[in-house]
Amino acid sequence: MRYEVIVIGAGMVGTSIAWHLQKNNSQVLLLDKKLPGSETSYGNAGLIQREAIHTHPFPRQLTEMIRVLPNQGTDIRYRIPALLRYHQALLQYWKYSAPATVKKIEAEWQTLIAHCTSEHQTMISASGADELITRDGWLQLHRSEDTFKEAIESAIAAREQGVEHNVLSLAELKAMEPSANFDGFVGAIHWLNSWQVSNPSALVKAYAKNFEEMQGTIKESDVKEIAKEGEGWKIITDKETYYSDKLVIAAGPWSNDLIKPLGYNLPLFPMRGYHQHFKVTDKNTIHHSMFDMDKGFVMGPMQQGIRITTGAEMTTMNAPKNFGQLQTVLKFARKILPLDDAVESEAWAGSRPCMPDMKPVIGPAPKHDKLWFAFGHSHQGFTLGPMTGRIVEEMIHDKPLLVDITPFSAQRFSS
Repeated sequence: MRYEVIVIGAGMVGTSIAWHLQKNNSQVLLLDKKLPGSETSYGNAGLIQREAIHTHPFPRQLTEMIRVLPNQGTDIRYRIPALLRYHQALLQYWKYSAPATVKKIEAEWQTLIAHCTSEHQTMISASGADELITRDGWLQLHRSEDTFKEAIESAIAAREQGVEHNVLSLAELKAMEPSANFDGFVGAIHWLNSWQVSNPSALVKAYAKNFEEMQGTIKESDVKEIAKEGEGWKIITDKETYYSDKLVIAAGPWSNDLIKPLGYNLPLFPMRGYHQHFKVTDKNTIHHSMFDMDKGFVMGPMQQGIRITTGAEMTTMNAPKNFGQLQTVLKFARKILPLDDAVESEAWAGSRPCMPDMKPVIGPAPKHDKLWFAFGHSHQGFTLGPMTGRIVEEMIHDKPLLVDITPFSAQRFSS
């Protein structure tokens, strides 16, 4: 069968793109090796982060680089094979992390973040998924007076970008989450207009179900080859061959493998994260996700239990799981909450797609007509999926664009 558009990638980004296209009268096939909500979108911290107006630059201060070097941290770890394989992208990452460059990048990044909750709400309402959403923010915990002071100053400045917050004393924090032990902490930032999602995978699945209700098609197949076929595209999978007039690549960390045979080699690199759930009891019940700013991990209330989510591990896509970072995180997490019974026998692991300039690639492919890219959202694919979906639909149907997409063009890496 021939479709108007095929979207490859069934995470939050790809599903949102397919949803927007189908809603606007396209005949769309959403294609991936796993069904929607089964990969990275399953395993994130479950936050729609309206406050995420800042990027995550590469450490440039000597003290920070020395801190990371022992490779024992809870927030970031690395493996040597990944450093060797992605060294060129990492060098670019370091270059783009110069303070003046970061300031410009963040101004461009903020044009996307500004619409994240409103664009999610459109899809939440249409999908009937409101029961998955809590709109009373999340808590950023601080152990250091110095970092807490810096965070308060940053939060005050963020009000100009529409980000709302409260500063919580230790007493206020304890009153808000009485089950938690906050010994060693000095206070918290309560980000007010960011949202919690009790089951990230279920939200993606709700969007996908609504897409199908609008007569969209989902196929679970492994893409083997992408080829130009006349004015359109031929997609050969392990099960069937599909044809389309237009094609969107939104396959997260797998995107580069799909487009390399077409002559593209963007500096995309993966960052792995781990999570594990623990059974909820009267002694560990919490109502807000809590991010330990100094240790770099999130504790969040989920339908599956208390989810403990690590920071990032710089590794290759197919490297075996290494639970050392999670085990270290759990030592700190258990001092905050009693976490006795794990829900899963083994922790989950998944990879996020990152670009060296900390911005996603969103836009038309430079070398081919009727081909669009939408990947590289790093830690914010879950937050920015619906916004990206709207932009891609506007591009494909030649509509006025909600934001300037020039900063996100794949051509920025052409040199």
